[in-house]
Amino acid sequence: MSDVRQLLTSLQFADSAFPSGFYTMSHGLEGYRQARLVSGDGVQQLLAELLLHSVGPGDATALAAAHRAAAAGDVDLVQEVDQRLFASKLNAEMRTASVRSGHQLIDLGAELTEHALLGEYAERVKLRSTPGCQPVAAAVVYAANGVTTRQAVASDLFAFSASFVGAALRLRLTDHRQAQAILLQTSPVMEQVTEAALARDLADLGGFAPMADVMSAQHERAEARLFAS
Repeated sequence: MSDVRQLLTSLQFADSAFPSGFYTMSHGLEGYRQARLVSGDGVQQLLAELLLHSVGPGDATALAAAHRAAAAGDVDLVQEVDQRLFASKLNAEMRTASVRSGHQLIDLGAELTEHALLGEYAERVKLRSTPGCQPVAAAVVYAANGVTTRQAVASDLFAFSASFVGAALRLRLTDHRQAQAILLQTSPVMEQVTEAALARDLADLGGFAPMADVMSAQHERAEARLFAS
């Protein structure tokens, strides 16, 4: 696949308009907001820390490993990565959100792209032989469409970041102009996290962000919620 085709494919699957369910998630931000632990000037720092210590070692690492496995035609290894990632998510809310989004992504991906491994993985997800976490589903879809591992990881990190900033907008923590500044300021972190995820071994999968886990656990039992996570 040409560089332009890879770019266009990445843009499509990372676009906020793609129906993956990211719009329903705040990725823990609503929990921080409810606990009054984040203000408008702290959104960018919180995003960067989540990327470095949670998303990067967890989701991005799983995506890189699953993408390499999918590109090699090893659906069993894809399933192993999926199960490891699911087990590494400590909160029921985060597991549910990842699986719900992953199922939507793999279902549409299999409909849009005819590919043997993608079809096999989609069938395993349907039969509940494997959880179907969003990063692993994304990895399989990207691999089936010829997107490189590096571009797949970077695209998914941008999709997460754009979704996080979109949640900040709806939670009135920022405005549209500042939201764009936050994304641009965070781009070096996304690059750093991408390279780290590509180099990290599967055995080291899993982040360490205890406060994020606490916020998610509290949010799961909140009386009123705008977001699913």
